[in-house]
Amino acid sequence: MLNYIWLGLVLLAALLGGATGQMREVTAAAFDACKTAVMTIALPLAGVMALWLGVMRLADKSGIMHAIARALRPLMTRLFPDVPPDHPAMGSMIMNMAANMLGLANAATPLGLRAMQDLEKLNPRPGTASNAMCTFLAVNTGSIQLVPASAVAILAAAGSVQPTAIIGTALVASICTTSVGLIAVKTLQRLPFYRLPPLEPGEQEARNAAAEGESEPTAAAPSQPPLGLWGRLALGLFGAFFLYVLWRTVGAGVFGGRGWFASVVESISLLAIPFILSFFPLYAALRRVPVYEEFVEGAKEGFQVSLRIIPFLVAILVAIGMFRGAGGIDMLSRALDPVFQIVGFPAELLPMVLMRPLSGSGAMGIFAELVKTHGPDSILARMAGTIMGGTETTFYVIAVYFGSVAVRRTRHAVPAGLLADLAGVIASVAVCRMVFG
Repeated sequence: MLNYIWLGLVLLAALLGGATGQMREVTAAAFDACKTAVMTIALPLAGVMALWLGVMRLADKSGIMHAIARALRPLMTRLFPDVPPDHPAMGSMIMNMAANMLGLANAATPLGLRAMQDLEKLNPRPGTASNAMCTFLAVNTGSIQLVPASAVAILAAAGSVQPTAIIGTALVASICTTSVGLIAVKTLQRLPFYRLPPLEPGEQEARNAAAEGESEPTAAAPSQPPLGLWGRLALGLFGAFFLYVLWRTVGAGVFGGRGWFASVVESISLLAIPFILSFFPLYAALRRVPVYEEFVEGAKEGFQVSLRIIPFLVAILVAIGMFRGAGGIDMLSRALDPVFQIVGFPAELLPMVLMRPLSGSGAMGIFAELVKTHGPDSILARMAGTIMGGTETTFYVIAVYFGSVAVRRTRHAVPAGLLADLAGVIASVAVCRMVFG
């Protein structure tokens, strides 16, 4: 499906650009997209990937990942029945979901790429997305949001009286998005068009061998001693310090006029990355793991992953940039405007809704313009902010995640992601009408 979408965007961009005399804009957009894919996304991602893959290796070696996966095993085995319960992919996916919930995009993407690499080790059909991969993409497209940090920041910068008002509505919308995404992906994978053919005997044996080889527990080796009294004391003091900082930060937020819920969630988001980046190495060191050596070993993969996704990023961003430069988004908005007016959908939101699955930065720019035009506390601004928090850049996520493992046949991941986005948009408008009038 992604083949047809990509080809359609490129051809439509060329035809529209020629018809409207905007070929210069189409050309400029294509080369700007190439630069963005490499210089703005891929290269900065290399450093972030190195950081998080190094930290994740410490979590693996110290047994943290195995402990987290074991705690959430009942839920994860239902969502991902094809993944062995003790496989490293379980821990990676859990960490990615937690980062997405807290709005930690810089951590969520590297953790998600690590999870895709782990899932690829179980995939007997290289180049074709497995059911587990598509389900993981559906969860990422939904991405339950406790804090839509970017949208809140734009509302606050525009002078909103209560920029955190969209936290609750975005949470409801993202729950709807995730639920519909999971229902869609589980339903579509059973349809004949998307169903995977049975494995050949040799393929089945290879898959079982891979699963057995990768499903060994990731806890620390027996030679690494358990935490002693001093280790437990050190972790207790460390935790007490961060609880004190959390309490102080929440108190500052409450006294600053924000509610308890908003203050707690924002404070957790603020402290989550410093806590993880310091707790994992500390715990690993207390388990006698050589932290520096293991961190460097894990970080080595970061640059390779970043290089691997460049062709996929260039392909999807060039197609989107050309279509946008040719005025395709504006023309599509005008064509769909009468239909959306009939169902009571605000026409002002349509350009952002159409842009959201294609480009996060483009949708954010339209959102900022809506806030400026209609006011940061208007219902339109809050609807737009809720949509930003309750939906995802589906095509970007698919290009980056599948590109990291060279998957070209995405099967039902695209329609499931788009259905999830549609549900998120509808839920965002409905819940904002109920809450804000």
